[in-house]
Amino acid sequence: MRDPSKLKAWVAVQLDQSKPSFSGEPVLGQDVVGDSIGFSINLIAGDASPRKYYRVRVPAADGGRERSFMAVDAPQSEKTPEFLRIRRLLEAAQVRVPAMLAADVEAGFMLLEDLGDDTLLPALGERSVNAWYATALGALGRLATIPTDIEGLQWYDAVRLQAELDLFKDWFVPRLLALEWSPILAGSFVALSRILISSASEQPQVVVHRDFHSRNLMVVQNSELAVIDFQDAVIGPVTYDPVSLLKDCYIQWPRQRQIAWLLDYKRALTEQLILKPVTDDTFIRWFDLMGLQRHLKVLGIFTRLSLRDGKSGYLDDLSLVLAYVLETLALYASSESAIADFRGAFLKEVLPACVSQSWYREVATI
Repeated sequence: MRDPSKLKAWVAVQLDQSKPSFSGEPVLGQDVVGDSIGFSINLIAGDASPRKYYRVRVPAADGGRERSFMAVDAPQSEKTPEFLRIRRLLEAAQVRVPAMLAADVEAGFMLLEDLGDDTLLPALGERSVNAWYATALGALGRLATIPTDIEGLQWYDAVRLQAELDLFKDWFVPRLLALEWSPILAGSFVALSRILISSASEQPQVVVHRDFHSRNLMVVQNSELAVIDFQDAVIGPVTYDPVSLLKDCYIQWPRQRQIAWLLDYKRALTEQLILKPVTDDTFIRWFDLMGLQRHLKVLGIFTRLSLRDGKSGYLDDLSLVLAYVLETLALYASSESAIADFRGAFLKEVLPACVSQSWYREVATI
């Protein structure tokens, strides 16, 4: 655990410099900070990473209003330089991101605009989801316009894709389910991995957020959506971010609606000349198989977060992720022999072990 007093002292220095605020007005002056520090700093709920987030509140002075900022304490493992570089890329592409007040890369400290506490997830409802997803997919369209030859962005290559799939093999099956890998399950997983990586590799490659879902989108003023948690962005398959959003691990929508939103996005990319013409069936297949890769990975990641990092709440989300896996396996088993083989092994060996888990609940396909 890093000492929060160091972050607080650093924040005091930044606020004492009377830097411009995000609206162009002075943030505060020596009369506010000074010897009394003049602000509070409180830990708020974090995310799946070791980063810590603190809300900084500066009291109103001279008839003004209270100011609020977000201070971030990130260990060296948490890619502060990448966060800063990618934030600039997204901002230049007119993707709404937190404004930056100050940063110390070596210390891992940042002082950012406070976007509030309203993620997209609780705002999504039957009547609101079309408009919100149109806004979110519009942001993805702007993200896809960023040139892929920018120095510093890594490629979502076969090695990385396989390493992610192996999280399912190394964490979910043996550590959470306490299953040994049978020869049939192991062999079918290898064959499935080849198909999923081949499908991902044949897609057009764009800048990919890698975790574009309802908990990483913040609802801000004027019904805007701001994007956060983008430090892991890479150059990868064009359907990766849409499947993260439309097959969200935290909320489920009927497949018919998923596909309608997806094809709207495909048409927009084609009209913007970001995507060369491709059939709807091909794009849907890319989308589904990309989702299968992602959701197998997420089964492993959520397991690791629980068992290694003590974040057991992620187990509550495994059932929906599992439902996405089962749905896609069923959709493609008749046309892909490797998928049929893996599905057979999964239904025989893995699913029964899942059903016996305390976190398991049956999720209907809708």
